[in-house]
Amino acid sequence: MDLLIGTSNKGKLGEFEMMLAGLPLRLLTLADVGLADMDVEETAITLEDNARLKAQAYAQASGLLTLADDTGLYVDALGGAPGIYPARYGGPGLTMAGRRHKLLGELDGVPDAQRTAQFVCVIGLAAPGGDDIKLVRGVCKGRIAQAESDGGTGFGYDPLFIPEGYAHTFSQIGADEKNQISHRGRAAKLVVALLAELLEKGQ
Repeated sequence: MDLLIGTSNKGKLGEFEMMLAGLPLRLLTLADVGLADMDVEETAITLEDNARLKAQAYAQASGLLTLADDTGLYVDALGGAPGIYPARYGGPGLTMAGRRHKLLGELDGVPDAQRTAQFVCVIGLAAPGGDDIKLVRGVCKGRIAQAESDGGTGFGYDPLFIPEGYAHTFSQIGADEKNQISHRGRAAKLVVALLAELLEKGQ
């Protein structure tokens, strides 16, 4: 069975490929199906609705079963910002490094105990030609580090986010371990169960 991964984010794509590796699926990228230039505008105000929008749009355009996600980062000391807009935090002119720098600047002087945050990921699974879109949600609680971690793996805000129960950031704990405990990893486990059910039914 073919499954389209509806994202142009190379970091997310790599994680999904690792998380779904145990299933008898042929994973396809947007570039594989000629949709590399297709950008689905995230007009909704919830992660669920944005994941639904993207999954449905890519499924209809490709004619394939499609997985797409939307992710938010909620920092308590900032009233929940960046919220559902982590990739737009600080405005369109900033690089990802600039967004991380802005976030650290906003938290300057805030002690560790008040730097609590959580990542939330919602994954949508959509079949072409239908409105029955399955949604799953994964949450990872933690805190924002006092400074960006050096080296390691990861992308986005990974060098800043320390998951609950750990002393190191997502970037420092390595991809395999991150995928076991992260917001996306937890949501992906639920998607794996849905995909396994579809495979059993031969859909």
